[in-house]
Amino acid sequence: MVANSSNPQANNISLQPREWGFLGSFTAMASPCEVLMALDDQHIAEQMLQLAFQEAKRIEQKFSRFIEGNLIWHVNHANGVAKPIDAETVHLLQFAQQCYQLSDGAFDISACPLMSLWRFDGKHSVPKHIDITGAIEHVGLSQMTLSDSHVYLPSGMSIDLGGIGKEYAVDKTAQMIAKQWPDHSVLVNFGGDIACPITKSDGWQVGIENPQQLDNAAALLTIRQGALATSGTTRRYIEVEGKRYGHIINPKTGYPVEQAPLSVTVLAPNCVMAGMLATMSMLKGSDAEAFLQQQGVDFNVFRG
Repeated sequence: MVANSSNPQANNISLQPREWGFLGSFTAMASPCEVLMALDDQHIAEQMLQLAFQEAKRIEQKFSRFIEGNLIWHVNHANGVAKPIDAETVHLLQFAQQCYQLSDGAFDISACPLMSLWRFDGKHSVPKHIDITGAIEHVGLSQMTLSDSHVYLPSGMSIDLGGIGKEYAVDKTAQMIAKQWPDHSVLVNFGGDIACPITKSDGWQVGIENPQQLDNAAALLTIRQGALATSGTTRRYIEVEGKRYGHIINPKTGYPVEQAPLSVTVLAPNCVMAGMLATMSMLKGSDAEAFLQQQGVDFNVFRG
């Protein structure tokens, strides 16, 4: 079965019955997306799936730095001129500032110049040190000026909301579904970032991928309510002269984080918080576990 859409095949939107209800799926934000719905009404399931698809696509179209002409593109190409932004964007950038401050500058959405140098596309080459030091000059979220209606970036700086955008989309979608259908439990899963806004008495079974055997679960969690996010380098890394470089970059050094886990999964009240803590712990390298223990959250850490 395929949910209603102007072009469902192109969007890979599908709705399949399961013993516990319906499984809806589609592709957005360069990720496989799913909505698990504990109900027996196909019409409601189709509506939920359409809502999830439309919200995921809306956030992607608005906040992806790779879409020419959108809001973030204009901010990144402002050449030192303040740009007007709406309340939703202000909210996300304020959260990014909080992440930057809490991580002592390690969680930095302005690290785009460094991300552009490090290519995890199979070419297995390390950028020149002189290029890295040059790129660092255009990194540092403390240089961004934010008001309740405008954002200013110095010329040469740019931002990427990829580190919080997908988690934000998960939370927003889950909240919207829960508000409209408060009597049905759903699990929203966008590329492994998960939220379950309404309690399911017997819980949802969620597998955590084994970094050493991709597409295989190393652990199985039961989520009754809450959120889960995973950060890791199991799929994006390069090896050069026997050394492994993961894709999570330390913006202060310009190089991938040393001694970071292969992956970190965090359970938290919402997906944005879970994602923030998972990424921050990766940035802590060898101290990832100690950092997470201090936060008082449940977590799984995999190391090589």
